[in-house]
This record gives sequence, C-alpha cells and structure tokens, in this order.
Amino acid sequence: MRKRFEQQLEIGTIGIGEVKINLKSRDSIASFLASLQKIYTTPEYNEKVLSILENKLIKGKKQTGRPGMDLWQLFVLAQFRLCLNISYDRLHDLANNHKTLRKIMGIEKSFGYEPIELGYQNILDNVGLLDDELVKELNQVIIEFGHDVFKKKETEALRLKTDSFVVESNVHFPTDYNLLWDCARKCLDTVSFFLEKYPAIQGWRKIDDWYNQTKGMMRHLGKTTSSGGKDKDKRVKEAAKAYVGKTKALLIKVEKEQQGLPIKDPEDLIQAVHLERFLVLLKKHILLVERRLINKEKIAQEEKMFSIFEEYTEWITKGKLHPNVELGKKVAITTDQYGLIVDYLVMDKEADSAIVLKVADKILEQYKIGSWSFDKGFWHKDNWGLLKDEVTKLVMPKKGKRNTEQEAEETHRSFIRLRRKHSAIESNINELEHRGLDRCPDRGFGHFKRYVGLAVGAYNLRRIGKKLLEEQKLAA
Repeated sequence: MRKRFEQQLEIGTIGIGEVKINLKSRDSIASFLASLQKIYTTPEYNEKVLSILENKLIKGKKQTGRPGMDLWQLFVLAQFRLCLNISYDRLHDLANNHKTLRKIMGIEKSFGYEPIELGYQNILDNVGLLDDELVKELNQVIIEFGHDVFKKKETEALRLKTDSFVVESNVHFPTDYNLLWDCARKCLDTVSFFLEKYPAIQGWRKIDDWYNQTKGMMRHLGKTTSSGGKDKDKRVKEAAKAYVGKTKALLIKVEKEQQGLPIKDPEDLIQAVHLERFLVLLKKHILLVERRLINKEKIAQEEKMFSIFEEYTEWITKGKLHPNVELGKKVAITTDQYGLIVDYLVMDKEADSAIVLKVADKILEQYKIGSWSFDKGFWHKDNWGLLKDEVTKLVMPKKGKRNTEQEAEETHRSFIRLRRKHSAIESNINELEHRGLDRCPDRGFGHFKRYVGLAVGAYNLRRIGKKLLEEQKLAA
C-alpha cells in the first residue's frame, strides 16, 4: 500500500514549507533542496509530479499490504543521489542523518518523538522502480517549473545550444582474451553455485584448478602480447593456442555436465539460463581469439563485443588526445539561455548529424526557437535545410569547403557571436560529468538511460534552486 504523501497525519513532523534553508551555504545541497521545497509548496507542480508517479507506481494496484515509501520521498531520494554523485550506501546514510534532507522528505520529527529510519534495501528497491520514460516525464515538469522561476515569458523564444559527450559504462578495458576469461569465469561461477547448493554433484573436484589455470594462461597471453623481444609472433601464437585449447576443454566439459545440473526451483532455472548465455559468449570469444591471434585475421568492428556484462557499450573515438578512447554511450544535450537542459538523448550507435532531426522534432513542437547553435559534427545538408526555415538564427558550421553564400553567412557578425557563445555548453557538460555523468555505475541499458535522466533532472533542480536562493537573499 503506497501513498502520495501524508505528512499532516504524522504528529511531531516538521512541515516541508517551514524548513529553513541556509542562504549562505555554497554547497549544492542547499540549492537542490530549495528547488524541491518550492515544487512541494507550489500546488501546480506538486500535483504534476505526484500524479506522474502515482499513474506509474500505484494505478491499478490494490490498496492493501504494508505501507510503502511515499511517492514524494521516492522522488526526493532518486534526484538527491545524482545531485551529489553518491552511492546507495551514502544515500542511505544521508537519508537517515542529514536533517535538512529529512525535513524536505517530511520524515524529520520534533524532539521527543521516535525518528523514522529508512532501510538500505527499502531505498534501493524504491528508487529502482523509476524507469526512463517516467524520468523523462518528470524532467519535463522540472523544465516548466524552471522557466517559471526564471520568469520566461510565454512568447519568448529560446536560445539553444546542442552538443554531445560520452557517458562511460562501468566496464574494464576490453580485449578479446580478457573477455574470454570473463566468459569462462562466469561459467565456472554458475557451476560453483550449483555445487554449493547441491554437494552431491560429481565431476568438479578440480574446479579451482580450472579457475587458476585458465586465468594464468590469460595473463601469460596478455604479457606476451604487450612485451617485445625475439620471436614475439611465435610466442604469442603458442600462448594463444594453449589458452584457446584450455577454454575449449572447459566448454566441452561444461556442456557435458550442463544437462545433469538439478533444476528444482526458480533460482536454479535463472542460473541455468545464465549458464546457457555465458556458454554462447564463451564459444564466440574462443573463435575471436583463435581468428585474431592464431589465424592472424582482422576482426570487423561489428563482430566485436566490449563487455559481456554491459552489452550496450560502444567503443567511441572522438579524435581527442585525452582520452583517445571512451567506452559507453554518447549523450546529446540541449541547453537554453537560462542554462537549463531542455532535452537530452542517449544515442545508440548514431553519429551527431543523425540525431538532429529527431531532437528538432521534439523541441520544435514545444518551444519557439530564436537561435540554435551546433558544432561542425552536427552538419548535414538535410539538417540545415530543415532548421533554417524553423529557427530565426541557425548556427551550424559547414564541414569542408563553403560556397559564396555559406561563406557570407558564417562570417556575419551575429553568426560569429553565437558561435563563440556555443562554448558555454561545455561548462554544462563539465558540471554533469562532475555530478555523475562521467561513468554510470548502474547495470543494464534501461538503468543506464534512467541514470542519465536523473542526472539531468538533478542538474536542472540545482540550477533552479540557485536562482531561488539568490532571490531570497535579495528579499532578506
């Protein structure tokens, strides 16, 4: 049984609207909590936020059972994690010990009343209920709220900037031979699960030797390929043959014993499915190592994997010196003149120029655009042809040689001025990266997209809160 929020029924609880936020604080927590407090005390936005959460998490469910975390508390904690770029462990600690946060959540009690404590698993399970689509809806409300705070007029045109950057996956640097070890290790881990649960299983007395010998051969191959010396190619080939031979033997043994593993409950079935998946990946990477290091073939990019755990991971080279390679997904953001991120897009194996029409369709439906700037990577004649009629001033530098008309346009004073201002979006990207969007710790592509959305929402809330605190200082 989950409810929106019923603070008025709790005796001794401090009202959210009565919370005093330190106006002198320069910490991001103060501005973040100020914006949340304003959302809660503004009926229009309070209703919008809680209605979105209610439709997703409560609608159609029976109002029975134990009371769950209130929707307002869930919303605050989900955003707060990305406000500070913290782990769930630290979020759990702050949710139980940070007084101002607890007051904004509506769970801080006056002196003499028993405090409300939140469990780690309770926080983890509830924040995990949010998905990418829900977070996008919440972000739209936050943008509307931000434009009200910054007093944007309804007819005022936005001045937009769009750029992309890489959010890294939480993966190690991939080579085909260490990914082969990952596959072998996970096959052995799954077998170990069954051995611990059903000790009567025969045939795996030397499972520790399988671990040690396979890992040792992988490390020997890695050292051989990275070192120099006489007859290197021959030594690499010999090390690769020994490694491939060992993993092939493991594959044959696991496939032989697989049918005899007992399936007596859902947990066993899940582990059996995982084992089947890791066996498929083991076969794939045995073949890749054999082809590249023994047969000296060049492997096409589309055949490669960069993680067996985060399979969505891409190998991204943006032509920069540091870092020269990034492993993750590209994310495109669009900011306005107030510094708010009005749109974001997780790109799936797409070039910058391929997403412009997709982003433009969403933004042009909602806003009037005065100017819109991009860098050269977004240029394409179709993109330019569509946007030049929809945007008052389009800044999209052309790749390659320009004709006379394009030369005149790109050397115009207004074009140069807006192009120079485009670099401001780099500071927005830098802040996002320092607040959590340098590397995503969450597992799975769905959670990756949710993580990005929550980071964008937390960024907008901090910027809005900073404006609110400035206004309160002037009024004080």
